[in-house]
Parts: sequence; structure tokens; C-alpha cells
Amino acid sequence: MNVAATRDDRTESVRRSVAAVWRMESAKIIATLTRTVGDFGFAEDLAQDALIDALAQWPQTGIPKNPGAWLTTVAKRRAVDRWRRDERYAERLAGIAREMALEDDTEPPWDPDHIDDDVLRLVFIACHPVLAREAQVALTLRVVGGLSSEDIARACLVSTATVQQRIVRAKKTLAAAGVRFEVPERLEFGPRLAGVLGVLYLMFNEGYAAGRGDTWMRPELGLEAVRLCRVLAGLVPDASEVHGLLALMELTSARFPARTDVNGDPILLADQDRRRWDRSSITRGRIALRRVDALGRGRGAYALQATIAETHAVANSVDDTDWERIVVVYEALGRIAPSPVVELNRAAAVAMAVGPDAALRLVDALVADGRLARYHLLPATRGELLARLGRRDEARAEFEAAARLAGNERERDLLLRKATAITLR
Repeated sequence: MNVAATRDDRTESVRRSVAAVWRMESAKIIATLTRTVGDFGFAEDLAQDALIDALAQWPQTGIPKNPGAWLTTVAKRRAVDRWRRDERYAERLAGIAREMALEDDTEPPWDPDHIDDDVLRLVFIACHPVLAREAQVALTLRVVGGLSSEDIARACLVSTATVQQRIVRAKKTLAAAGVRFEVPERLEFGPRLAGVLGVLYLMFNEGYAAGRGDTWMRPELGLEAVRLCRVLAGLVPDASEVHGLLALMELTSARFPARTDVNGDPILLADQDRRRWDRSSITRGRIALRRVDALGRGRGAYALQATIAETHAVANSVDDTDWERIVVVYEALGRIAPSPVVELNRAAAVAMAVGPDAALRLVDALVADGRLARYHLLPATRGELLARLGRRDEARAEFEAAARLAGNERERDLLLRKATAITLR
């Protein structure tokens, strides 16, 4: 037996396990550490150091039964080690002692505005109004969503270097402002709520369709975004856009069980077994959408997207879907939240409602616009339309171009299979 090869295999297996643990547990670990040490940037540094320890130790010792707890404990020990070299060591330990004493004390009177959810507190810190919106998004997706700088850059359609600069500046700004680890008072919700909703939306999208890696979805990230939005809806029950986003997440996550096959390969909407869609999630989504209507302020951007998701959810098949309604809703969405991605989605709906010719004219306008030049779904959509029009050589070239732009390996393979299938017709 090749001992070196066996060791390498074990190291690679542990590396994959560490990566999986980090994807699922990093937000909770960093949130717990932030509460303990009182410094957002310091907490992330400690968590990263613990991760390095895991990569060094677990190949020899094996993966612990509770890897998240192991990482948190190691990070706390590193904090104490650093504090021992700090002249404020006694003061810091006294602070932790006071915190522990309060935890053991009698519970205070019930406060309807209080929330005991460290991850949601972390989201509110990252969305603090001292940060620009772009920095809020980058920081939250990095720390709460566990996304790499490359993932965030792809989601935000900017360069990786820009994302890295935003994150570094954001952490320095939070430290300088002395931002506390807490959910703000209700009167302070206004300036932060839009940012919180925006990053939860992007977190969910990354869970729905991962921008990079060898898995098409990150369902644990998507479902964590749903959970946080449910908690938020309970905290601000009169905020219609919170219920709109919750409706969108519930109705869309209902498809999770049907979106991949046993090998983890993508199953597109037209080919999904709708019997596998989560009916309870659909019901919750529709109830949330009715809640938006009951508040009487009209449907905003998230609720309009939820309207589209609901239209899919109630249809028995792609052919049975009310595509005309979807086109109208996308037109409304384009007026209140215009973006080239909304326009691309509208074009796809137009193709189903009217035909590929009209849709192709819309897509060609987006190509000329240039803002989606690095977005793989633009050539992918164009390839679909060209294929329907019988322009096979052009369709194949578009699928190949989309594959070159795709960061996700599963999606890249799917696009290349489409290009091959066009060739073999």
C-alpha cells in the first residue's frame, strides 16, 4: 500500500469536511465569538485561525463529533491567549464573567422587541448604517453567508479586488465606530432593514444556485436565509417587504427537493417532478403573500417576485403556467426595481408567452447594453432562443460561451451537454 497516497487521500477528505463544516457553521461560530469578544473583525480572525488548526490537526486526530463546537472552543482559547498579552486582560475577563453571571441570573421580563438569535444580530451588525450599502452586502455575504470574495464578486457583478477592499474597509469602519453586538431598537430599524433584506435575498440566491464549486445548490445556506427571514418577520410583523421576501423564499425553496437528481446534477424547471415540491412551504409562502396584501401598501419588489414564484407553484406543468401573467409582473418589477437581470428574466417569460422571436429582440438589446457581459445566463438564454428558432450553429456557440463564463462546475457541464446535443441533432 502506498502510505503517502493514503495520507494524501485522508488529508483531502478532511479538507472537504472542513469546508463543509465552515459552509454550514461559520455564521454561528462567528456570531458566538462576536458576542464573546465584542469585536466583529477579531471574531472573524479567531474563527479563521481555528479553521487553520482544524486543517492541521484533524487529519491526525480525526474529525470531532461536534466540529462546530470544536472550532468555537479553539477560537475562544486563542482569544484568551491573545488577551494574556494585552494589558487589559483582567478587564476583558471581568467582562466575560459579568456576561456569564447575567446569563445565569433570573430571566428579565419578556420584551417583544428582544431576539435571542446571534446570527440575526450578526446580520444587523454587518448592515449597520455607518457602512455603505455595497459594503453591507459584501461583509454579510462573506461572514454570514460564508461566500468567498470570488462568489460575492460574481453575485454583485464587480471585481474580486473590489469586494476584498469593501470587506477590509467595512471591518475597520465597524471597529472604529464601536458597533455593539445587538439588534437595534425598533426606531432604528428603518435605516437597516433594507440592507438586511438585501443580503438575505442574496444569501438565498446563492443557496438556490451556487455561483461556484462542484455542487449546483447550497440548500443549507438557502434554508438558513429562510429561517432568518421568518425570525425577522416575527420581529417586525408590520413590515410588508419582510413578508414579501419571506413569501418569495418559501415559494422558491419549495422546489429544492426536485432541483437535482441522485448524482447532484441540475434538473431544470420543465423537467422537475412537481410532486416532489414541498407543499407546506408553498402554503407558508402563499400565507406570507396574503399578509403583504392585508397590510395594504401594495406589493413591492420582493412580493412581485413572490407573485411569479406563486404562479409557478400553482401550475401543474410548464405548459400549464400562466406565462402572460408572469410577463406582466416582470414589467411591473422592471418599473419599480429596474435591472438588466429582471429584463433578461422578462425575456425568458416572453419567449414562453409569445415566442422566441420577440424574446430574442429583448435579449439582443441586453447584449448591446453590455452590463451583463460577464453573466453566463445571458448567452445561455440566447442559446435557448436560437435553438427554438432552428439556428443551431449560433445556439451551440452561445451555450459554449455560457459554459466559459459559468463558475459552477455542474452548470458548466449542463451547458456543454446542451451544446453537444445541438450538434448531434
